[in-house]
Amino acid sequence: MAPPSKQRNSPSLSDVHVALLRGVNVGGKNKLPMRDLAAMFNDAGCTNVRTYIQSGNVVFCAAPATAKRVAAIVSQQINARFGFRIPVVIRTAGDLEKVAAGNPFHKPDPDANALHVGFLAETPDKRQIAALDPNRSPGDVFKVQGREIYLCLPNGVAKSKLTNSYLDATLSTTSTIRNWRTVMKLLEMTRVPQ
Repeated sequence: MAPPSKQRNSPSLSDVHVALLRGVNVGGKNKLPMRDLAAMFNDAGCTNVRTYIQSGNVVFCAAPATAKRVAAIVSQQINARFGFRIPVVIRTAGDLEKVAAGNPFHKPDPDANALHVGFLAETPDKRQIAALDPNRSPGDVFKVQGREIYLCLPNGVAKSKLTNSYLDATLSTTSTIRNWRTVMKLLEMTRVPQ
């Protein structure tokens, strides 16, 4: 059993969050050093800030009220310092646990390369979900569950027509897509105390 002081200082599951930025360091565009990104989260009042790979994944601790504001703060700082607008989608560690447990395409021996999750800024309504064309990208399948769209893309994400632009326009929200390995790594990072 941990000493009482450590128990008090350990963040609760509701205080651990993941920020998912869209479109940074992709194809030589929107270059954003992860060191600078981590500093922005620290400046916004977050603690235990850690980044994962160069594509804008940040695990951090913050009280729920701070976490609600951090996406707007960081997005504004990126625009002010680097001159481009980047959407930031936030999930709690608990949300990520549910995402991992709820993947309808996950099988005992899945092709992890085909599995992806689109994280949505808002929950789409039934009418918007019904507008998604199941035949838009032959071979690819999807399922919307709450604020996530699970994707199985056996031909690869680069060949899929289920793009961020299409999802954003059809669902009237902002999406950012992560492959299954990244989702699992971020979930692991939320469980490791810093």
